[in-house]
Order: sequence, then C-alpha cells, then structure tokens
Amino acid sequence: MTTKAVGPGKGWGWLMSAVNLGRNNPKAIFGAVAWVALIALVPSIIQLGLQYGLKLGQGAVLSVIGATTLLSILVYPLLIGGLLRVIDAAENGRPTRAAAVFDTFRSGHDAGRLIGFGLLLTAIYIGLFLIIIYLFGRDFMHWYWNLITATQANPGVPPQIDSLPDGFGRLLGLGMLVAMFFSGVYAIGFGQVALAGRKVGEALGDGLAGTLKNVLPIVVLALIAIVGFVVLAIGFGLVAAILGAIGALIHPALAVVLLLPVYFAMILVMYVVMFGVMYYMWRDICGDAASTPSPIDQVQA
Repeated sequence: MTTKAVGPGKGWGWLMSAVNLGRNNPKAIFGAVAWVALIALVPSIIQLGLQYGLKLGQGAVLSVIGATTLLSILVYPLLIGGLLRVIDAAENGRPTRAAAVFDTFRSGHDAGRLIGFGLLLTAIYIGLFLIIIYLFGRDFMHWYWNLITATQANPGVPPQIDSLPDGFGRLLGLGMLVAMFFSGVYAIGFGQVALAGRKVGEALGDGLAGTLKNVLPIVVLALIAIVGFVVLAIGFGLVAAILGAIGALIHPALAVVLLLPVYFAMILVMYVVMFGVMYYMWRDICGDAASTPSPIDQVQA
C-alpha cells in the first residue's frame, strides 16, 4: 500500500516537527530555504521596479506579471523538489548543503517530472477554481478585474473597493476547502516525485488517495495553522509599528531599512514551517516513518 491513514493528532505533530526542523543541519536547511524565499520574491521585485521605477503602463505591467508567473510555474517545482531532498538528507543524517536545492536544475535529477507534476496540479487547481466561480460566483471575476485595473491605474493610491459581489462568502468558503484539500495533494505528490521516484500520474494518484485517507489530520493542521498565522501577523504588526515609529523619528527611509530584515525573517520562518510540514506529512503518509521518527514521536516515546 503506497499511502496510509494516520490519526487526527498527526496534524499537530507535523506542525511541531516542522517548527523543530533544522536541528540536524541548520546551515543546509535554512540556507536552502533562504534561497527559495529570495527567488520567490523576484517576480514581485521586478513588478514593483517596472511599475514604480520605470513607470510602465498598465498593459505592460500586466504582461510582465503574466510572464513572471509563467516562469515561476516552471522554476518553483524544481526548487520544491530540491528543498525536499535537502530536508530528507538532513533528517536522515546524510551530508548535504544549501546549494543542493539547485541540483534539480541539472540533467538527470528528475526536472521533467517535477515540472510536469507542478504544471498538472496548477492546471487542475485553476480548472476547479474556474468551475467554482462559474457555478457560484460569476460576478467575482468582474469585481476582481475592476479592483486590479484600479490598482494599476493609480499606483500607490488605495483603490475604491466596490461592495462585495453576491455569493462572495460561499465562494470564499468553497475556495478554502479546495485549497485545503489540494495542500495535501501538493505535499504528498511532490514528496512522491522528489523523494520516492514516482511518475507524475502515480504521484497524483498517491496525493489524492493519501489526502482522502487523512482529511481529519489535514483539517486539524489547517485550523492550527490559521491560528498560528494570525498570531504571527499580529506580532509582526506590533514589531513593524515600533520600528516604523523609531525610523520616522530620524528619516522615513530608515523605517523601511529596519523593517526589511524583520519581514524577510518572518518569510523565512513561514517557509521553514511550510516545507517542513510538507516533508513530515509525506513521510508519515507515504515514507518509512519508522526509520526517521519525528521529534514529536521521540518525545512521546
């Protein structure tokens, strides 16, 4: 049996194990995560530079957004596969390094399967999203497009948001359910491709089966993650307010300089936990959990 069911408490266990990620080889894991986080910020930096630096028009900016999004869809699966392999090596006591996150870009390291799985999941997710919008929220896209165009037309000016479209709450709820389900498919499937050598179709089947068998622990994980994110956001907001006030006393630019390291540190923590959860979820549902016990299991033992 490729996948197995685990108890609801594993949702908490995955998160706690992810919080402790890096204890075996912190230099490799945090370095690899930092590379992924930096690369993930590149599209936003390019967009802001073109929009506010070069003052490009709305059409040009939207074209750049489309191009960088497409490039991200192709590059990001390789980074995910590389990072999962760095984590797996560190957790099993094998030598690894931060730069190993880029090994998947080299020939013979399953780049095609990783990109193929990423493209397949993206297509399925977009397809489901469009179906949900068509059935339950046809006014949403019109509302969303007006919001985007208003933002691009007046950079730096908060847009005037119209009243929410009919059925927005129902659409949001269904979207969250789909996103929660596919987070399990995403984690299990990518683990199967990157760490178990499964083909794209096989990994998708494993992801769907493993998620269906483990809905309860995934729901527990999602609820805890939402609470944790709110706490983290409040903490970051308080720190940002304090640093902003200190910087404003000297120069407004100083506030930005002070906030950037704090912002990147928060992003780094979120990435470490997110990819740690992905790894431990895959390991307990598909991998050999007995050979690499998680920290939470060691404590309970």
